[in-house]
Amino acid sequence: MRLRYVGSVGSALLAIATFAPTALADSSGGGTDAGGATAPVGATGPTGATGATGPSGGPGTATIPAPPGTQSAPAKAPIVLGKNQAADAVYRGPVFVQVAGGALEPYVPHTVVASVSGGTVAGVPTSGLPRLVVPGDRAEIINGIAAAPEAAPPAVKRIIWAANKIIGRPYVFGGGHRSFLSNGYDCSGTVSFALHGARLLKSPLDSSEFMDWGNGGQGQWVTILTNPAHAYLDIAGLRLDTSAADDPSNQQGPRWRPLRPANGGYRIRHPFGL
Repeated sequence: MRLRYVGSVGSALLAIATFAPTALADSSGGGTDAGGATAPVGATGPTGATGATGPSGGPGTATIPAPPGTQSAPAKAPIVLGKNQAADAVYRGPVFVQVAGGALEPYVPHTVVASVSGGTVAGVPTSGLPRLVVPGDRAEIINGIAAAPEAAPPAVKRIIWAANKIIGRPYVFGGGHRSFLSNGYDCSGTVSFALHGARLLKSPLDSSEFMDWGNGGQGQWVTILTNPAHAYLDIAGLRLDTSAADDPSNQQGPRWRPLRPANGGYRIRHPFGL
């Protein structure tokens, strides 16, 4: 947000004093003209009165903007529910759809319920899923699919939009490992598919392989929580998981879900730079 100074400065009016001119002696040769009397010096004119000082300007109304480059980076996306945060909270803010060329237009939700390979996603068609966007730096669930935060890097948005393509499909053990394309997905197959959507993976990984993938610790936007038996993805404040643990919907298979109250027993990793 750019800010500007707004203010006024008082003006001062000054009266100029007028002086009568004086006669100047000819200084050539250092003397006066021969035979001529020295001209009398004229009287000094009265000093002009000082002008009244103008009114002082009113107080300025602007604040000083932060110097360029000093704005703080976004806080890391949370990987657990905040205190007093409801797991089934419903987003009611503005939603946009990114169209060709990257422009954002207001999103008008669909009213049909689509069937997706045995699962259902309320309010969206099976093909041509919209690239939903919400203001800020937190993703939101809109009718079963996720809207990417406007402030997120392009790679984060691509992960979210890619994962939307498999939401509602059934859980299938080993699904998504022989190929990224599958009728159903298991936990690590779901995470692999999402990361592949941003070209971060060339081939699927299982949950054990994710334990040494990328960088250790929580990411700025994307965090993988994994152990030898299970893996899921937290991205921009949402959880992509095949398990219904801590999810009021109790639906299995790839779904967008609220964050968990805790993530004990998992190794935390994140993609390079995210």
